[in-house]
Amino acid sequence: MFEGHVAGASAVAADHRSALLTFVRAVARWILTGRSDTPPPRPRVEGRFGGAFVSFYAGKLLRGCVGSFAAITDLAAALEDITGASLADPRFETSPVTLTELAELTIEVSLLSDPVRAENPLTLIPGRHGIVVRRGAQSGCFLPKVAEERGWSAEEFLSRCCTMKAGLPADAWRQSDTHVYVFHAEVFRESPPPLRPA
Repeated sequence: MFEGHVAGASAVAADHRSALLTFVRAVARWILTGRSDTPPPRPRVEGRFGGAFVSFYAGKLLRGCVGSFAAITDLAAALEDITGASLADPRFETSPVTLTELAELTIEVSLLSDPVRAENPLTLIPGRHGIVVRRGAQSGCFLPKVAEERGWSAEEFLSRCCTMKAGLPADAWRQSDTHVYVFHAEVFRESPPPLRPA
């Protein structure tokens, strides 16, 4: 079972969402067992996407989240690669996800639209739009739900992305040599695992 939240137009049918979540979990298990067996069969989901992210949560605690903004035409293949990257999220290098822990984690998949250059970044809608801030080789991004979860305004969302993700000054998004892109995300996740009795 899964729970869905859509920011932007829906692109994937409910049964395909369920199949993709099942596939990502199977890939994670395959990776954490050393890739010794045959890899899980890839579900066929038609469509083109502007990128994707895979996230692992222990309750509300993030345990890995990595994505790609490369255009995707083979979604299952892309999710297989991104799942491996998320399990190796460098933020958790000293405490990576383990096979034992995997059963207690909730998996979330975010499918992205193509990023579009924002002429006026302040017109973005927090909770609906995700952002990419880029200046030269420096860049950072936030998924749409980050602003919603933290109660940020559009200006806070932009400033925090500059400082926390792109390594830029808080007001860099206002400057002409910084490009801001916005995108939508279709986000769906597994239901959390049931609580174990004390």
